[in-house]
Amino acid sequence: MASTLFTRRSSVFALATLCCLLWGSAYPAIKAGYAMLGVAPSDTAAQMLFAGWRFLLAGVILLAVTAALKKPIFNLTLPQMRQTVLLGLSQTTLQYVFFYIGLAHATGVKSSIMNATGTFFSVVLAHFLYTNDRLTHRKVWGCVVGFAGVLVVNLGRGGLTLDMTLLGEGFVIAAAFVLAAGSIYGKRVSRTLDPMVMTGWQLLIGGAVLVAIGLIGGGHLGAMDLGSGVLLLYMALLSAFAFAIWSLLLKHNPVGLLAAFNFLIPVFGVALSSLFLGESVMRWTYGASLVLVCVGIWLVTRPGRPVPAIERPAGP
Repeated sequence: MASTLFTRRSSVFALATLCCLLWGSAYPAIKAGYAMLGVAPSDTAAQMLFAGWRFLLAGVILLAVTAALKKPIFNLTLPQMRQTVLLGLSQTTLQYVFFYIGLAHATGVKSSIMNATGTFFSVVLAHFLYTNDRLTHRKVWGCVVGFAGVLVVNLGRGGLTLDMTLLGEGFVIAAAFVLAAGSIYGKRVSRTLDPMVMTGWQLLIGGAVLVAIGLIGGGHLGAMDLGSGVLLLYMALLSAFAFAIWSLLLKHNPVGLLAAFNFLIPVFGVALSSLFLGESVMRWTYGASLVLVCVGIWLVTRPGRPVPAIERPAGP
């Protein structure tokens, strides 16, 4: 029954789209959480605390789901423990230090588009790390088109200057690069460790370190009420369950089929940021850059040579 759910073409499309919708919804959810908990753009410690509680809770949820699926979660060897800690410090802690600070200084619309550069960074890094995953003309053009979209979205209203800051758009791009590098390392770790177990511990460890950074830095979140509590729980659940669903889809379907869904994440991120945050999407640069980024993702993930496994698409 379960295998049929994850192999039937209509349900695969629906579940993959749901995962991308959940990841895309994180952009407005984080911005809304900042507003509800009184987290100022300059309050880095509070941003780390907010991120930390989300991923710590997500790790606990994902490990609980993994245990419910009868997978052992405590029998890691010492090398696997070291690898998981390193992955948590890089792909969760370091990535989200950059991402949460960047999103505090940039709009959800622009962040949704620019975070998709993680796909292009992955393609370039894989060329230098894997002999069987070299850059092709198609992949090169995909990266060129995708990065052109990043330049377009940051054009000033006059069209001759770049409207971006290091702490805002710069940190979002840095987060995408860390995610790409961490995903390649995570692919190596997942050869000997179940991806769901690996990610559960990675989120828990990385989230705990973020909480510690926030507390040591004197971070403080505003009074947690029903609305902000539900929002935090939603963000933890989307991280845990989107990955769980994606892992099961990868288990039963060709990687190339799922990779093509990556372009939906910036689309959903832009649409939901506009809908829930009231951010304007009427500038021509936003539409043009979104099209360029999506075309670039399609080019680098289009079926051809084998596509490397994607433990987690580039998403917040």
